[in-house]
Amino acid sequence: MASHSVTLAALPHYSSVMCGHQVAAGDDIDALLETIGQSNGLTLQSEGGGGSDRPILYVEHSVDYFPRPRQRQRHFHRSTWLTVLKDTWPRFSRPGISMTLLESKDGQQYFTFEHSRDYQQVQFKFLDAVESMDPNNIVALLQLNPYHIDCLLQLSDVCRIQEDQEMARDLIERALYSFECAFHPVFSLVSGTSRLDYRRPENRAFFLALYKHMMFLERRGCPRTALEYCRLLLSLDPDRDPLCMLLLIDFLSLRSREYSYLLRLYQAWEVHRNLSQLPNFAFSVALSCFHLSQEEQTESGEREKLKQKADLLLQNALIMFPGVLMPLLDLCTVQPDAAVVSHVFFGPKSQQSPALAELVSLYVGRTHTLWREAGVLLWLEECVREVLQRVDSKDPLVEDCQNKRKQRYQNAPRNIHRHVILSEIKEATSALPLEVTTQPVMGFDPLPPLDSLASYTRPERQSVRASSESTLSLLFRSLLPNFNLQVSGSCCGYSLSFQGEPLPPDDLEVAQAGRDLNQEVNRLMVAMRDMLANIQFQEPPREDNPDRDEGEWD
Repeated sequence: MASHSVTLAALPHYSSVMCGHQVAAGDDIDALLETIGQSNGLTLQSEGGGGSDRPILYVEHSVDYFPRPRQRQRHFHRSTWLTVLKDTWPRFSRPGISMTLLESKDGQQYFTFEHSRDYQQVQFKFLDAVESMDPNNIVALLQLNPYHIDCLLQLSDVCRIQEDQEMARDLIERALYSFECAFHPVFSLVSGTSRLDYRRPENRAFFLALYKHMMFLERRGCPRTALEYCRLLLSLDPDRDPLCMLLLIDFLSLRSREYSYLLRLYQAWEVHRNLSQLPNFAFSVALSCFHLSQEEQTESGEREKLKQKADLLLQNALIMFPGVLMPLLDLCTVQPDAAVVSHVFFGPKSQQSPALAELVSLYVGRTHTLWREAGVLLWLEECVREVLQRVDSKDPLVEDCQNKRKQRYQNAPRNIHRHVILSEIKEATSALPLEVTTQPVMGFDPLPPLDSLASYTRPERQSVRASSESTLSLLFRSLLPNFNLQVSGSCCGYSLSFQGEPLPPDDLEVAQAGRDLNQEVNRLMVAMRDMLANIQFQEPPREDNPDRDEGEWD
């Protein structure tokens, strides 16, 4: 490796990821669009081929959760795969979002979303509403523009904080529907060759809406479908991986028992991406091999080979990342034996750089439940004992890994911090550096890229109150004037406090302050529920032909 610092441009190196595959541009569209795709030099991916013959980022849209395409009316309408139009939604009218094909190169198509001038004006009003500190302004804006993306994303976060998961999901699905109705005819969700640049602000909301929808699916017990959304997100901008899907795809593969896929991804990308240098891949690939070795349908000879491979991979992972073991055992509520506790290798001297600690905390916080199985813990115990023997016998790999830990992982890049914030995993958010936790974080655009490619700019406003607070902070303060919401390393990336009311050390006063905090938050929840329940959407006047959308295909 040429660079010793941890960046996803160097660790793993993001290049040559598609291996020259040319696949379908219209698998999810009808024959007309397939013809358009073929005219652009694309070839259709055979549905009958085995999964191992498909590109790594090919998305399976046949899994159970994906909605069926809606039926065609008298006029041609594009099928929707991400979600379907619901009767409970306001009547759909194109909000002013479109998609443009920028170029086709090396079997890949590069697209971008674009905002019409009218949509740009609504976007400016949304930013004004954010700065106004009054959430009613966002709600009022959504009344007039029921498919404005950032309004939907922002209110979805509010609903999720209120634990109104159904409303939160519904708002995200509405945003995805609006996006999908704007797709370019040859943009494909499944081929793995359609690209969007996250540096363009118009594209970011699509990434975030997909991510939030994916996490809703995972929490609802649909990890297999969530894995497909993860592949989709990774395929949109694989070189930069702006939401760091490589830090999540191993977990979803394990959760959905797609062990062979994870091994295939690891084998295909290790040479170019150095995936073994990421703690999540080092441990999860070993765990996948172990699970495959335990499957009865695997031949006995192959099972033995897989078990030996799993043992070696886990031992090497523990040697490279010794800081994983103790917090992992702690979250698994396992007490390590005296030999492990007293050994210096897994003790305090195994401390790692802050950047590596962030990656380790993220992996342990996210996947510890997968290591709680009795058989897995016994296997882990065996490998730990073997690692201690290798350490005591001066295995040269131990010193080599120690040097790598010192030289690499100097600074975590911005996309890793963005992923940690979105993950809301408390073990990881508590490891975020001060330069992240002390800056405002906008839920509709967390940690925007420093090299953004803005196609339009917001006009300067006079006498605008300066504020460094996040949107969520402004939202809470408008409802609770004495409430102070500060960015920190807590579970959701925020910490709660009251201005001028530091908690005293006395236990009784602390308890009373806690009760006061709960009362304030409860009042906030009630106020937000009432506000959202009273939203009345104004539908645009219907045209003579209600089936026809502006810009539809004749």
